[in-house]
Amino acid sequence: MKKLKIYLDTSIISFAIDGRNPREKRLTLRLIDEIKAGKYEAFISAVTIAEIKRADNDICKKLLEVVSVINPEELAVDEEAQALANRYITEGIIPVKYADDALHIAVASVNDLDLIISWNFEHIVKFKTKREVTGINSLTGYKNNIEIYSPLEVVQDE
Repeated sequence: MKKLKIYLDTSIISFAIDGRNPREKRLTLRLIDEIKAGKYEAFISAVTIAEIKRADNDICKKLLEVVSVINPEELAVDEEAQALANRYITEGIIPVKYADDALHIAVASVNDLDLIISWNFEHIVKFKTKREVTGINSLTGYKNNIEIYSPLEVVQDE
């Protein structure tokens, strides 16, 4: 059986070390365990790394350690992904102020991944975003059924 190719945005990496939300941290760590066990093929992007590097030095080191444990493939943000992200912004799917969120979705779409997993309920994991990304991707020739979920929907909570 083919492994699902999953894109992890920065929120997933952050929740792995964030003790303020114990349930979300537990689910994130379970997702990471499933990745390490080979259930998924994990990807991040240069956007994720850039966001991590904007954190304070101690936090940045911890986040990079999480990335090292997951060992995802890092995808570039090329002109194609940038153009698709700009389309998401132009169409009002993602506000221009949150262009990195549009880039996360675009990188996953351009690279034909199966799932985007995020804790970002404001701009990524929401009905409007899912529906409208599907429409734009269909119109522009990209995978129109990329799934967007939170870890709540992907891993089992005990």
